[in-house]
Amino acid sequence: MGGVTPASLAPILLVLGDEELLATRAVTEAVAKVRSVDPEVDVREYQASALTVGEIAEMLSPSLFGGRRLLVLRSGQDARKDLVTALLAYAKNPDPEVQLLVLHLGGAKGKAFADGLRAAGATVIPAAKLKGHRDRVTFVRDEIRRAGGRCTDDAAEALIAAVGNDLRELAAACSQLIADTDGRIGADTVARYYRGRVEVSGFTVADATMVGDVPAALEALRWALHVGVDPVPIADALADGVRTVARVASAGRGNPYQLVSSLGMPAWKIERAQRQGRGWTPEGLVRAMQVAAECNAAVKGGSDDRAYALERAVFSVAAARQGSIR
Repeated sequence: MGGVTPASLAPILLVLGDEELLATRAVTEAVAKVRSVDPEVDVREYQASALTVGEIAEMLSPSLFGGRRLLVLRSGQDARKDLVTALLAYAKNPDPEVQLLVLHLGGAKGKAFADGLRAAGATVIPAAKLKGHRDRVTFVRDEIRRAGGRCTDDAAEALIAAVGNDLRELAAACSQLIADTDGRIGADTVARYYRGRVEVSGFTVADATMVGDVPAALEALRWALHVGVDPVPIADALADGVRTVARVASAGRGNPYQLVSSLGMPAWKIERAQRQGRGWTPEGLVRAMQVAAECNAAVKGGSDDRAYALERAVFSVAAARQGSIR
């Protein structure tokens, strides 16, 4: 983060779009940037629908004790009219010690808020889903470049063919290739690592585990470990899979598109979690979350046999589901 100064921090950031990975990354990078200026920065996150005008006025007003603040406002499209009015007024004359980051899905809902922030001079960070194949090829090449490597077009094409279109999986694959090579990625490099197989990511392991398909989960897990996927993102993916199903289940039945705002996740992810959640009980999900937490601790805590910890977690989560449907 060399070269970052207080003056270079944009007072208003607008993360616009519904691609979860890009939005999450934008928040992470904003936090890292402001912390490079002030390690003691006060970072706070809020859901726009839950905030009142009084609360936001207090948060945005100058602090008696000084110090820099970063306020992250999620699901900006759900902000009520009075809150939008207050925030747009603030955006015209922001406090130099406060950075406001608003996440907005970018659709028709709440469009006036996003347009108003843009008109007030907000720095816009695009986070829309990549629609076309060429966009994904560019994404892969940029991921490799960000990590200090180089990637040809045909290598990016080969990686997408092997891994699929999910940006999380593509980002993880790029990271793995960079870690295990000299950074020069060609189509032959991808072929050597993936051998035409898709089952190389933690998300594949998690998806099979959550529906109780133990043989498929173990096959994907063993293949992923065989081709060099780090155990940590596999454990993270399993924990994320359990958490997502639990959150979606707690929201009750409903149209995925209607639940987007309240859950703060894209409709496709909600729909998948609804399918995976069939047959689970609240007790079973609680047990699965305990298992995922224990697995994370073992894998990240330097367990002597991280592969065994992951396999045991697959069996235990599946057993929790089986207990749910008895």
